[in-house]
Amino acid sequence: MASGKTIKNVLIVLGSPNSVSGELSSISKSRLDCCADLFKKKSLVLCTGGWGPNFNTAKHPHAHYAKAYLMKKGVQGNAFLEFALSENTVDDAVKAKSILSKLKNELSLTIITSGYHLERVRLVFNEILKGYAITFVGVPCKLDKEEYSVLLAHEKKAIASILQNGLYY
Repeated sequence: MASGKTIKNVLIVLGSPNSVSGELSSISKSRLDCCADLFKKKSLVLCTGGWGPNFNTAKHPHAHYAKAYLMKKGVQGNAFLEFALSENTVDDAVKAKSILSKLKNELSLTIITSGYHLERVRLVFNEILKGYAITFVGVPCKLDKEEYSVLLAHEKKAIASILQNGLYY
């Protein structure tokens, strides 16, 4: 890129469930462990997740618990961008775009989610964050067959809705 600006990599970790007391689910931990593994000193980290009846009814936003977990894993506090206090996947992308638009650097993005969620995340983020260099990472997570089947069915339904009705944001 000819502008001479520094290219910054932003690791965007998508929110997922935590308990009412703020304990992160195995899905959350698998995404955050991946983020910690990918983190380099010059990276920035954007944690998504506010509150919602299906993923967080705790006192603090999901992103708060995610940041605390990553800091225990060695990610420095000054690497974090403001939280994207989102309620769903589309909201993740919309709120992330708003935060990213305030940065002066050219950015490359690494979106971290779960493998079962990857197809929908690609659809959403490629639309809302057009123009950014984006890499997607689908992290495997340990779920029982029934739980995994429920999540896959939800994803298929959500993807079909996007393909049929378009993306509203």
